[in-house]
Amino acid sequence: MTEKTSVKLPPQSLDVEKSILGSVLIDREAMHKIVDFLSPADFYSRAHQIIYEAMLSLFEKHEPIDVLSLSNNLEEKGCLDDVGGSSYLASLAGSVPTSAHIANYGKIVQRKKMLRDLISAAHDIAGMGHQEDEDIESLLDTAEKKIFSVSQKSLTHSFARLGGNLNEAMERIANQDSGAMRGHPTKHRYLDNTLGGLQKSDLIILAARPSVGKTAFAVDIALKVAEQDIPVGIFSMEMSMDQVVDRFIAVKSGVSLWKLRTGKLSHEGDDFLKITTACDNLKKMPIFIDDGSSPNILQMRAMARRLQAEFGLGLLVVDYLQLMTPRRSYDNAVQQVTEISRGLKGLAKELNIPIIAISQLSRAVEQREGHKPRLSDLRDSGSIEQDADVVMFIHRDDKTNYEKAKEQNKLNTAQLIIAKHRNGPTGEVDFRIDPDSLRFMEIDKSRQEEVFTF
Repeated sequence: MTEKTSVKLPPQSLDVEKSILGSVLIDREAMHKIVDFLSPADFYSRAHQIIYEAMLSLFEKHEPIDVLSLSNNLEEKGCLDDVGGSSYLASLAGSVPTSAHIANYGKIVQRKKMLRDLISAAHDIAGMGHQEDEDIESLLDTAEKKIFSVSQKSLTHSFARLGGNLNEAMERIANQDSGAMRGHPTKHRYLDNTLGGLQKSDLIILAARPSVGKTAFAVDIALKVAEQDIPVGIFSMEMSMDQVVDRFIAVKSGVSLWKLRTGKLSHEGDDFLKITTACDNLKKMPIFIDDGSSPNILQMRAMARRLQAEFGLGLLVVDYLQLMTPRRSYDNAVQQVTEISRGLKGLAKELNIPIIAISQLSRAVEQREGHKPRLSDLRDSGSIEQDADVVMFIHRDDKTNYEKAKEQNKLNTAQLIIAKHRNGPTGEVDFRIDPDSLRFMEIDKSRQEEVFTF
């Protein structure tokens, strides 16, 4: 007697895949609904993978995505016949009446891919069970990583409003005149006089060595802009949501960041009252934060466009540039950063908003006498200098020569060096930094006094 064996196909839905591709062919803008979570590898059909990759290429270049454009793109790559020719592309365009359901289709295809990945991971783990000579702890760790890797692929991130996290932040803490200016005012007088505010479509690079105050200054600027009811989006790839929220509370309240993190608030003083007042004010501000894993430029563009459509995005902060994921593999970091900086400049122009991108500096600056940054110090610079409209460096003498800075009364002071300004003057602006709250206060050089703007 012969036993019948049925061969199970891996989880997939070719009809749904066709509906996604057809939706994009009849409505290019539908790509915005899926580009931040759906990748070519999620498709089961190799032909569909190739077609979607070509669509992404056209989308990235701001070119039309129709049967003719797609056919030409695939023909140039020598793979039009591999996907079934122009006739197959035409059949895809006719396979759906509307693109309204593309996001749901995308989730279905992503889920099918996760199931295939789960089957693959389970197969690998089963094979590991026969490796009797291997250390059991090491095998368990590898198995856990494989399953975790599958679960991570389902995570899609979106912006969360700062105000929505302030109640939780409070709980954690308790438990432990620029009308004529064309750009968005930073409320720092000398900086605004030099830049004319943060100009629309400008890519602004803010660079310094570690622990000098790049993120602190970016938070300061974001807060000043949001106080004018201008929506601000922040991609935080280095710090978690809690850490970013604590920074905003510290700057707004004036309470030490260390106290916020340790819960060692003054019972005699008014720390808690200051924090409560600051949180009440911050809740009203249009600040939106994404602390998800490092996005690529297409994912960032899709998320920023949705934020702009819903709230009218006025400023985007990227912390930091070198942590973004390139869309392609490159031989070196310079090529990766070039793709990212060009993408950010394109995004600033497309959304017509200023983008502040934080960047690292190379160690070369530490070998130079005086340690003052130059444009050539931009780490893995690629085309950063060329793409940027404004390049600003933060320099602190007390971080490079503490004793000398102490003698010269320069402790907790910083120079903001405007090294490049495509449409205006360069220069330097002096700041005093509150070491506890990380507030930045301009120093009026003529009177040597702080200009406090909170």
